[in-house]
Amino acid sequence: MIPSSPRSSSVIARIYSVLLFTLACYTVIGLQMAVVPLFVHRTLGYSAALAGFAVSAQYLATLATRTWAGKRLDSNGARPVVTIGLIVGALSGVMLAASSLCAAESSLSLGLLLIGRALLGFSESWVAVGVIIWNMHRAGAANSAAVISWNGVCSYGGIALGAPIAAMIFSSHAVFGGLMGVGLLSTLLFVACIPNALRQETTRPAPQTGPKPSFTTIFRAIMPYGCALGASSVGFGAIVSCLTLYFNDKNWSGAAIALAVFGGFFVLTRFVFSSMIRKIGGVKVALVSMAVETLGLLIIAGGPSPILANIGAALTGVGFSLVFPALGVLAIEQLGAENRGVALGGFSVFLDLAIGASGPGLGMIIPIWGFPTLFVVAATFCAIGFFLTLTLPKNSHAASA
Repeated sequence: MIPSSPRSSSVIARIYSVLLFTLACYTVIGLQMAVVPLFVHRTLGYSAALAGFAVSAQYLATLATRTWAGKRLDSNGARPVVTIGLIVGALSGVMLAASSLCAAESSLSLGLLLIGRALLGFSESWVAVGVIIWNMHRAGAANSAAVISWNGVCSYGGIALGAPIAAMIFSSHAVFGGLMGVGLLSTLLFVACIPNALRQETTRPAPQTGPKPSFTTIFRAIMPYGCALGASSVGFGAIVSCLTLYFNDKNWSGAAIALAVFGGFFVLTRFVFSSMIRKIGGVKVALVSMAVETLGLLIIAGGPSPILANIGAALTGVGFSLVFPALGVLAIEQLGAENRGVALGGFSVFLDLAIGASGPGLGMIIPIWGFPTLFVVAATFCAIGFFLTLTLPKNSHAASA
């Protein structure tokens, strides 16, 4: 029997072998995110809008398959779900390599690439949700917040690791350079994980104490937490979609540094403060986090210099970092241990929707009111998330998940 509250070092020891699957998945996401729009726009000659859609195709597929992954987790256990996700992810790399080989036929190449992006979205939803539920069983329910936090560290760490590697491969003129090399490396990373996944002890579905909850029951249970998460996630969407454009509009250099500052403080906050969710409760942590995120976005909106923009990006990273695990452990406990997978999958949909809609939605503000208004709007959504969180029960703690 896994103890319900092992020490932090023990938690890491129990989860790292499965956590590596998240790191591999998001490293591939970082690899592809860095080069797919360049290939579509520069090599195939399509518009920037279509290049952006090629990136979004992954998130649309993730959104469409989150709840499916959750249901399979609750009925079949974690190992088959994660393994299927890894296999499909490997196929996404094959599609990218095939797209590179067909670059002379632009429409065929684009079609293969979009299939590959959709496969990667499927892979992300099955691997990410599967790993979290798998590690909750390995670490104990009292450490749910720590499990979600470490999963986020590997997610953003993987993206940060994959992007520069992809840039080097894509600019290389070697035999396995360009998109071909990125696709093959994507496949290799996923394939390397499959034997390890098959060796791990899987989870057993928790006994169903009553009838399976309907979609309406699930939605009603997680909606208050999901709406608060979605509102605060608009700020994250503003950072990843528009911060680089904002720096370019101001003729400032260092947009990449600002993004690195955001990501660095995001990861650092999860390292240092994730234990606070268990100590003081998810609601309190979420409230403080959203207040800090709102302040960061307002500083970006009003800051007349890149230094202030970097300070705002840092505060936004600090604020957004703990919102998902703080609210996630509360959402999961609403439906019981036997429905954790579907609860987490449904909760994550709100994040996917917010990030997917915030890019094009906020982008429409730019030509009318400009970038400062864009970040003020994002801050307003985050403030709405703060007030939504105020309506949640105050006595729910991660330890009771």
